[in-house]
Amino acid sequence: MTGLLDEIIGNSVYDRSGDKIGKVKQIYVDRASGAPTWAAVSTGFFHEDSLVPLVGAQHAAGSDALKLQVEKREVKSAPHIPLDHDISADEEQQLFTHYHVDPRTAGWDAFDQTADQHGRGNRSTTDEGMIRSEEHLEVNRERAESGRARLRKYVVTEEQTIKVPTTHEEVRIEREPISDPSMVGRADIGEQEREVTLHEDRLTVDKQAVPVERVRLAVDEVEDTQAVSGTVRKERVETEGIDDEPKRKR
Repeated sequence: MTGLLDEIIGNSVYDRSGDKIGKVKQIYVDRASGAPTWAAVSTGFFHEDSLVPLVGAQHAAGSDALKLQVEKREVKSAPHIPLDHDISADEEQQLFTHYHVDPRTAGWDAFDQTADQHGRGNRSTTDEGMIRSEEHLEVNRERAESGRARLRKYVVTEEQTIKVPTTHEEVRIEREPISDPSMVGRADIGEQEREVTLHEDRLTVDKQAVPVERVRLAVDEVEDTQAVSGTVRKERVETEGIDDEPKRKR
């Protein structure tokens, strides 16, 4: 185990998505179990190193990369723990809470993980374990009639006024003085009359039906979101005979 931990010091550290976090500066081991639990990583986020959990970490033999099961943003926002002293129980609990790590499974079983890679390791299990299941909601969608739409045409009446230009004739008197000397002596005194016919425009109104627009029903499909709720069952796992007391680590 010591040789493997020494090999990890200086390795590049990546989060579960493959984003680089920094480099391993130091490994913290549980005093009781001897399992590596925390790694101090130089990230550049703070002036000092950041602590990251080693539970579930992946490291291939001969590789210089250590992949963690946390996101880079979690490391960036992790509680700042000064590393000039042993990690206290309160400080460790802050880290457990921030990284959502169960203290009972906080250690990294690095020896068992690399047993096949290094050709060693005799760990065995007492049974095949159990499968935990849970129900998920499945929503089926089908087409159903939701209503009817009708288009109907009916008649209304309204008053309409149209201004049309017209003409009519009017009579006026024009007078013209006679200055021709030859007309002297031709005047006859007596009665006489003249008549002219006057004209004007007279309007007649007729009605004609004219098509003005086409109206029809059109159906559009509109996307929407509906919330579907349901009660599902989930299986939980509990243990007996396992010490779940959080251990102090350094």
